[in-house]
Amino acid sequence: MTTRVTLVSPATNQALRAVRFDDDGPLDAAGGARAAAAAGAFPSGVPSFVSPSRRCRDTADALGLDRAVPSPALAGCAMGRWRGRTLDEVAASEAEAVARWLTDPAAAPHGGESLRDLRLRVGAWLDSLHEAPPARVVAVVEPDVVRAAVVHALAADDHAFWRLDVRPLSATGLSGRAGRWNVQTGRPLAPSRDDDGRPGSPS
Repeated sequence: MTTRVTLVSPATNQALRAVRFDDDGPLDAAGGARAAAAAGAFPSGVPSFVSPSRRCRDTADALGLDRAVPSPALAGCAMGRWRGRTLDEVAASEAEAVARWLTDPAAAPHGGESLRDLRLRVGAWLDSLHEAPPARVVAVVEPDVVRAAVVHALAADDHAFWRLDVRPLSATGLSGRAGRWNVQTGRPLAPSRDDDGRPGSPS
């Protein structure tokens, strides 16, 4: 059976706008409005999961996925002492550490989690769906989780993580069976419609 997974990145909050490592803040007004406008993009009853962060939970609720199951396996990368700080602030005080983090996927100079460990964690969750595969899964997850999932699905080198852009409130589709995945790149999320005009769901 083919498993289809749609990964939805959260709408904007202040941390995303400020290029700040997330400190678990809520969606901003514009992000909440955009997410609410996309409600109905997914049919009711689709198995759904959510990263534990506030902005992902808020996005899932606005989309009508109020029964999405929080999953620690889908948490964003733990950023240690950099949490809540902007990238510019960290670069100004820890330039060498930032350079190492951006070039070595196994490095965790902030004292949190390396990008390689993030990819291994997210990849294990993704592959576990093949064990008892539902036909379709939706997960509202942090942008770095989307990147890690795509790198894993393509069996790409971990350095490819930084070559992937994930825009707020976009959907990335993965489909596969027996450990092999195909990727449909991210697209803006909005209520979809079937050919006959009835509400449908992204693939």
